[in-house]
Amino acid sequence: MRNIWFALLGVVSIVLVSPEPAQTAAPHQLLADAQTVLALTKDDRVLGNPDAPITIVEYASLTCPHCAHFENDVLPELKKKWIDTGEAKLVFRDFPLDEPALRAAMIARCAPPDRYYAYVDTFFGSQEKWATARDYRGALARLVKLGGMSRDEFDNCLKNTALENKIVEGRLIASKELDVNSTPTFFINGTKFTGAPTVEEFDKALSGLSAKS
Repeated sequence: MRNIWFALLGVVSIVLVSPEPAQTAAPHQLLADAQTVLALTKDDRVLGNPDAPITIVEYASLTCPHCAHFENDVLPELKKKWIDTGEAKLVFRDFPLDEPALRAAMIARCAPPDRYYAYVDTFFGSQEKWATARDYRGALARLVKLGGMSRDEFDNCLKNTALENKIVEGRLIASKELDVNSTPTFFINGTKFTGAPTVEEFDKALSGLSAKS
């Protein structure tokens, strides 16, 4: 697995040093293969009503400052307007930009499914405290202890090579099949969202799909 991870770093080194928000020319419906990648699976963690008609898929890295800004400053308003009302659901998918992001993604995945987004919120909310720490694993361990995860559970999670492989493979597939090359990248009902990740731009995109419009 270590060889796969370092090979991944080499292939996407430009993204790793410059994790800017996605900027593309125009929204477009993706091909059938890409739609298959975007289809929800039992491994996905859904924020909101699973039957909501609008699906927002977010590819993000837990060490990405732009992703943290979206999570901390934009998502709460979107949640109030669109997710809590049952019109939309959010699915967070990991696109780790570095090893700390990969390890944090593993820890969130090891949490009980109903606590997954609480862990994601905690990691983004405390990103500056752990993401660049010399001992980022120790910083993460202290954070998740507050959420009820013991040090043994933490250490065992990070030894889970099957989980590690799955997260890295998911990133490779997103890069190849969906052309995800920066974070955060969003897809709304199968269409790549190309606006700025602001409440106003999401409102415009989601209003066009809402049953109320």
